[in-house]
Amino acid sequence: MVQCEMCGAETSSPKTIKVEGAELDVCSNCTDFGTEVKQPSSSSTSTKYSTGSSSSSSSSSGGTGSSGGTATGSSSSGGSRRQDMFDDMEELATDYDERVRDAREAKGLSQSELANELNEKASLIRKIERSDTLPSDRVQSKLERFLDIDLSAEGASGGDSEWSGGSSTGSYTLGDVVKRKD
Repeated sequence: MVQCEMCGAETSSPKTIKVEGAELDVCSNCTDFGTEVKQPSSSSTSTKYSTGSSSSSSSSSGGTGSSGGTATGSSSSGGSRRQDMFDDMEELATDYDERVRDAREAKGLSQSELANELNEKASLIRKIERSDTLPSDRVQSKLERFLDIDLSAEGASGGDSEWSGGSSTGSYTLGDVVKRKD
């Protein structure tokens, strides 16, 4: 018996339907919610989402070419991993709020004066200094230029290789990764 992916009912003969682009195996009562998909007669399963290391679509991704890693990302062998868009991004420093506040006070400006100089709202500067919000890339570059400070984290590139957390089995859990903000 298979469980219907729509209502959860047990069914012995599920039908595959397409609902808003997603293919679901549903019971006969839920087939009206989508259009029925005819299954191909071949015995092979769909390879639309491959979990193996062969990645035929990786050459069309916006990466930097061949990176020599595996496609699964769950490898604990310490080898190189696939390049992604976040590798090229600079990480914001954790103490960005203190850096902005200290630099503003060193210049003898109030929050509203700084906001006027940057052509931004004073409430945005207040939220940034309280670390209630992260500055956008545009606001970050304005702050760095005007206050002559650097808001990017030092040593942000390659942060995954410096991290030494994880369990003895080599697999990581959410608890290994999350940093609590108390």
